[in-house]
Amino acid sequence: MRQRHVGPLVVQRPFHPEADGTCHVYLLHPPGGIAGGDKLETKIHLGPGTKTLLTTPGATKFYRSTHGGGEQRISISVGEGAVCEHLPQETILFDGADASIDTSVLLAAGASYVGWDVLSLGRPAAGEAFKSGRISQRIEVLCDAGPIWFERLHLSGGSPLSQASYALADQPILGTMIYVGDAAEGCAERVRGALRERGADVFSVSQLERVVVCRYLGQRVSEAKSLFASTWDVLRTACLRKPANAPRIWAT
Repeated sequence: MRQRHVGPLVVQRPFHPEADGTCHVYLLHPPGGIAGGDKLETKIHLGPGTKTLLTTPGATKFYRSTHGGGEQRISISVGEGAVCEHLPQETILFDGADASIDTSVLLAAGASYVGWDVLSLGRPAAGEAFKSGRISQRIEVLCDAGPIWFERLHLSGGSPLSQASYALADQPILGTMIYVGDAAEGCAERVRGALRERGADVFSVSQLERVVVCRYLGQRVSEAKSLFASTWDVLRTACLRKPANAPRIWAT
């Protein structure tokens, strides 16, 4: 309806490629990365009954920092009966990055949320490991002001946890995907059945009361994104009664 742009973050013209009117919104950060001392804060509000898919055209990068940390904070408010799908591209931590990432989602009654996060520790394709720096990540989902999902990650570059078999097992890519909604019951088994033959290094699916949680741990961002996209299709079909409709920006 209207757009006002201040600072480096830009919202492209929205698209409506789906029959039910779901709005696809691309959040752009033209500088391409977050340096020490930068702080990006995004506040998103979905009105009652709306359907919105949020994504980014490229990876978020946290550069090596020698002058303070970089911060990214995203707050999403989802109105009654609305559906929010927050599906950004991966986040890449350069060696020496000092990153703080905070995502907070508030759901009204009857609202649904799908979100994923793929984190690359270092740049494996360039032979760069995450040997120094730190990452602090917090994800919180509230429903009617009560918590239904909360987790934190704090990892220093070169930490023994990166190598430990009970933690990251020397794998540079980790990802988490959650679905929150009233129709979540039984969805974990559907996802397992659909992905049983994919043969990922580590991919797990857990079922809570109103939450389905998927985890990836492995060597390739492309594999994590492919598995999450397939999971998204299963969950969308089962819970939202429509197949996945990939944003066209993903194909560019």
